[in-house]
Amino acid sequence: MTSPRRLLRPSPWQRLCPLLLLCLCALATAAPFTPASDAQVLATVPARASDPAARELAALRRAWRQQPNDLATALRLAERSFAQVAAEGDPRYIGQAQAVLQPWWTLPNPPVAVRVLRAQLLQFDHHFDAALADLDAALAAEPGNGTAWAWRTAILMVQADYARARQSCERLAPLATPLIGVACLAQVDAVTGHAADAADRLRAALAAHPQADAAERLWGLTRLAENEERRGAYPQAEAAFRAALALGLSDVYVQAAYADFLLDRGRPAEVLTLLADGARADVLLLRLALAAQAARTRNADRWRDALAARFDAARQRGDTSHRKEESRFVLALKADPGDTARALQLAQQNFAEQREPADARILLEAALAARQPAAARPVLDWLATNRVESVVLHSLAAKLKAQP
Repeated sequence: MTSPRRLLRPSPWQRLCPLLLLCLCALATAAPFTPASDAQVLATVPARASDPAARELAALRRAWRQQPNDLATALRLAERSFAQVAAEGDPRYIGQAQAVLQPWWTLPNPPVAVRVLRAQLLQFDHHFDAALADLDAALAAEPGNGTAWAWRTAILMVQADYARARQSCERLAPLATPLIGVACLAQVDAVTGHAADAADRLRAALAAHPQADAAERLWGLTRLAENEERRGAYPQAEAAFRAALALGLSDVYVQAAYADFLLDRGRPAEVLTLLADGARADVLLLRLALAAQAARTRNADRWRDALAARFDAARQRGDTSHRKEESRFVLALKADPGDTARALQLAQQNFAEQREPADARILLEAALAARQPAAARPVLDWLATNRVESVVLHSLAAKLKAQP
């Protein structure tokens, strides 16, 4: 059985939500490729020499080049590369991880560890069914694989299959730490009519485990912040966001989530400060562009044009994993009123594939802008069926219903 420490190293919960909820942000998802030789550099990622993560990656790459067919070495490098996506928002690390796993990538029955990591990479490109198939096969072989249960839960949450997500949480709980066990079930309760109870249990679990791993606390605090924000408990949400950021972990997801919180509160200048070094990550660049437009700064046009170029490049590659972010970009940053139809189409396509609160919001907003309330029917059904509690979503739904 996988031990809790191994299960959470690197924590699947640290990277779980960023990569499933912000795979939306990976506008430049890298396709796998086979290096021409073992000496070929896959990518050069700027980093300070004093950065421990950079030193670790460099050492792992050297070891892998010496033994590219050694499974243990390849897995260590691929896992570490994948974890960097959450930290930096740079999708090139996905391509690196896939390239490292090429000797085993197409095997119908690869080792369990490869299956689990392949599932993580597949879900990043929104191949959710294939990822679930890999995870189910891995769990059939190793029912105690906590990482597989964690990722299975996350994919089912994205698909709004809350009953099966709860079952996965229940299987995960004995394998994980107490904080993760509580947080996993709380995330399900938060979108199925029990948001207040979920917030209370999360807050109590965080208070009861102050010495928990920082990555676990980051995940728990971010889930608490989002839950409180949806409920309209804004001071509590901000306190949780700030506590998460104060942990000092590099995590794109929490930065983007807090930036959205600040944008909704009409505080764009704080977003510009928060994300001052974030233009490299597409998901943060979008928030920078939105903040710059709201604050009327001189960078607004430059960041908007950079985003447009990235979306165009993704579209030319046939990459459709960015629809939610592109819909938001078109709706908020394009000047042509005719673009509302395009924004709505993107939001509809996105919600057909993933159904999280942020996916619901952009579809409601796009339907309002296009004056097509019927287009948002899937969101209205999702809200009612699951008893989702959200001040913003229900306000938008009411406006839609009031449209003539």
